[in-house]
This record gives sequence, structure tokens and C-alpha cells, in this order.
Amino acid sequence: MAKITLIGAGSVIFAKTLISDCLSFPELKDSTIALFDIDEERLRVSEKMAHQVAKAWKANPQIIATLDAREALEKTDYAVSMIQVGGYHPCTVTDFEIPKKYGLRQTIGDTLGIGGIFRALRSIPVLLDYARLMEDVCPNATLLNYVNPLAMNTWALMEAANIRTIGLCHSVQVSHHHLCEAVGVNPEEVDYICAGINHMAFYLRLEHKGEDLYPRILEKVRRGEYLPEWDRVRLDMLFRLGYYITESSEHFSEYNPWFIKRDRPDLIERYNIPLDEYPRRCEEQERWWASMAEDLAAGKSFEELSRSQDYGVQIIHALETDEKVLVHGNVLNQGLIDNLPEGCCVEVPCVIDKNGIHPQKVGALPVHLAAMNRTNINVQELTVKAALTGKKEHIYHAAMLDPHTGAELSLEEIWSLVDEMIEAHGDWLPRFAE
Repeated sequence: MAKITLIGAGSVIFAKTLISDCLSFPELKDSTIALFDIDEERLRVSEKMAHQVAKAWKANPQIIATLDAREALEKTDYAVSMIQVGGYHPCTVTDFEIPKKYGLRQTIGDTLGIGGIFRALRSIPVLLDYARLMEDVCPNATLLNYVNPLAMNTWALMEAANIRTIGLCHSVQVSHHHLCEAVGVNPEEVDYICAGINHMAFYLRLEHKGEDLYPRILEKVRRGEYLPEWDRVRLDMLFRLGYYITESSEHFSEYNPWFIKRDRPDLIERYNIPLDEYPRRCEEQERWWASMAEDLAAGKSFEELSRSQDYGVQIIHALETDEKVLVHGNVLNQGLIDNLPEGCCVEVPCVIDKNGIHPQKVGALPVHLAAMNRTNINVQELTVKAALTGKKEHIYHAAMLDPHTGAELSLEEIWSLVDEMIEAHGDWLPRFAE
């Protein structure tokens, strides 16, 4: 049976989803599930959770919980990376509080912008350490990477390590659901093709039984019949671009220079942009974790578990059984999207079967969508280069070319901000050469 290793299993809420999905498939019920984390307290909570999930599914997996990465990865078939290097404290706090001193505000800060750049710089070396360990102890394994910034991290892994890798996100398979419900169609009956880069992919086709849904959606919005306050940014962009973006409005608001401006509070109000949203989510997740830990300690069991829409275990199941599945994954652009740079990380449809991961050629994106993607790819490429070469100059240039940072700060401010961020992160970052 398959061995599945969760790297960062102390992320109990997501680990619960993955383990539950795994044990929902009869072919995977007897798998070995290895839980690895560097935090023993969180690891033990995750171990209790795993046993309760197995009980709920009436499954009999072998569950291993270890603080030893080598033991966890030894002879594994599938590894799932779900770590947060530096955690909420101190690193996420640093990512938000120091830029604030310069008047640079963020919502999520985990994908692009100054927060995304530094999250990648501290994550890539750690992910590569695990990948190189995998080259030693499980060279034929598949690595499913969920760690943000997903495009940068997956790009670095696929460029610098020799492990079969795919980057996975939750946005593509769920972001269109509310649009479908707004026009009264079942999302499960909708066919779509989505492509671009992670968190800035576009539904190029959105059809229900052969009908293009975009005209109906646009009419609903135009009449004011569908204008949820939490999605004002994306709906504005839908009218301006003609296509809906996969990631949320709060995410998208900081990938460009148009919505978050320190001298335009009216824009923040008009588009309902939740500044500092990610720190609030982190604090809420810590409360969820504490609540789950208490419930597990009291022996509370899980009831009515169901399979999620997450791609990870669907991929594992397809590789194990040859029951083909179509997912949208993040891979290197090797002739997949014609008008995005060769070798960058793109999000495209991928067919999975026992022979592996088969990304599907999309061709050329509409020219304006490709142009928008490239503004983010510039930052991704320079950040990856900084992480892989150790050259400090690439960090300054990544920040300089970041759309939101460049729109808000002068070059002198950008250089000063980067220096202060490097100093504040300290040993969470590798040493960079001048």
C-alpha cells in the first residue's frame, strides 16, 4: 500500500482534510500515513486527529508520527508539503508591520508583494532541503506542494530539485461556484477551462450544457442583482477584462497598482478591501487549533466526514489506480502557454493517471491576460533567482518591479524597506551576497 507523508502535519485543520480524503477511497484505506512536524505539541495533536479520522471512516491505516524528517520520508510514495516557515510569529507579523512603517499596506501578503517575496525567500531553502532528502530516501516519490507563495516555491522546487512535483491550490475548483449559483446553475454541471498563473488564472471557458455563462453573469452584475461586497474587486475586473479571476478579491487587490493606495482611502471603502486580513486569519486559525486540541484531548470523535474538492488525494488515487482525473496544477511552462515566459510556473489543466502528471497545452492566453500575468511573473522570477543564487540584488529588483510596491514607494524607500526586512528576518533567511 502507498505511504503518504505530510510535511508540516501540525497544520491540523488541513491535515484533517487530507487524511479524511485519503481514507474516503477504499483503495487508500490501508495506506501508511506518516506525520512529520518540527513542533512536538502540534504533532501529537495531529496524531490524535488522524486516529479519530481513521475511526470515523472505519479505516485501518498505519499512522506514524515523528519529529525525524528522514524517518517520515523513508520509502514514501507521496509527500505533501504544507509548512509555514517562520509561522505567524515572528515572520508573518514582520511581513506586515515593517511595510506599514513605509505606508505600504497589504491584505494577505503570501503570494506577491513584499510579504510574498520574503515568504518565498525563507520558504524555498527549507523546501529544497526536504526535496534533497527525498532525492536520497524516496527518489521516485511525488511531491505535492501547497506552500505559498505557490508559484515561486513550486518554480524553485522544479528548477532546483530532481523530484516529480506539482503545485496545488484550492481556488480553481471552487471560485466559480458562487457565479454559478448567482445564475441558478449547479456548479457540478459546469465545464470550464482555467489557465494563467497561481492566484491569477482566468476562467477562459465557463459553460453549462454548452451555454456560455459569462453573458448571464455580466447581466446579473450590471443590473445589481449580484454584487456581493466581498467580491467587488473581481467583479470590477470581470467587466474590464471579460474573464473572472480564480483567487479572491482581497488577494487580487494587492497583485496590481490600482486598489490599495495610501492616499486613496475612498478606494479601500469602495472596493471593501480588508487590509491586514491574513494576520486576522492566522489568529483565528490558532483559536481553531486550540479548540480542536481541547476536543481531541477530551476524546471527541469526528462524525459525518465527507470527501473535499481538494486535488491532492485525487492525484494520489489516480496515480495508484489509473482512474484518470483532471486537475488544475502548477508546473513549469514547457510549451503550455505560448505567450508566457518559457520555464516560468503556470497553472494549467493536468491529466493524472498511473503514468504520471500530464500538463495540457493551452496555447496563447488572450493578450491582455498574458500581459497582466507577466507583471507578476517578473517578481516571481527575480525572487526565485535570489533564493537559488544567493544574490541580494535580485531581492531589490523583485521589490522594485512588484506592481503594488512600485506604485506606492520611491526607489529609495524600496531599498530601505528591503534592507530592514532582511535585518528583521535574521536567521530565518539565508545569507545573501552583496
